[in-house]
Amino acid sequence: MRYYSELSTPVGPVTIVSDGTAITGITMRPAASVIARAGEWIEDDDRLADARDQLTAYFAGELREFSLALAPRGSAFQSQVWAALVKIPFGETTSYGALAASLGHPGSARAVGAANRTNPIGIVVPCHRVIGADGTLTGYAGGIERKKYLLDHEAAVAGSPRQMELGIAQ
Repeated sequence: MRYYSELSTPVGPVTIVSDGTAITGITMRPAASVIARAGEWIEDDDRLADARDQLTAYFAGELREFSLALAPRGSAFQSQVWAALVKIPFGETTSYGALAASLGHPGSARAVGAANRTNPIGIVVPCHRVIGADGTLTGYAGGIERKKYLLDHEAAVAGSPRQMELGIAQ
């Protein structure tokens, strides 16, 4: 059984998915496109109230760290990358190459990029915080404009030096 809830956010509709115990997905797509896949789905805003509340607080600039039970499904390497993503501090970024090196896989920036691309729990597992080595905003399953919004939002809330680079007024 899968449960879902759709939340309106500044980056558009976000669909939260749960197996009833933990969050298994957060995607920047309308619920209709998510639940169109085979399987039994139940809309349950109450069951997913904590995730909804935390995402709402994040977008309001009131939350920097999520505290949700997560259960992403992926390969051992993908899981290793996703676990590293949640360690990137709010308002900061790293490069694909630096993340690969930190995992003991120097030279596997492309594999890290592929794992990022398949991250099923967007925003909460912050793959948007991974950028190109030259500082460019490269690849994001939710779209580059959403990635830029999330980075700008976090920089503004954190008051990080990156604000100036991203053109955010203090």
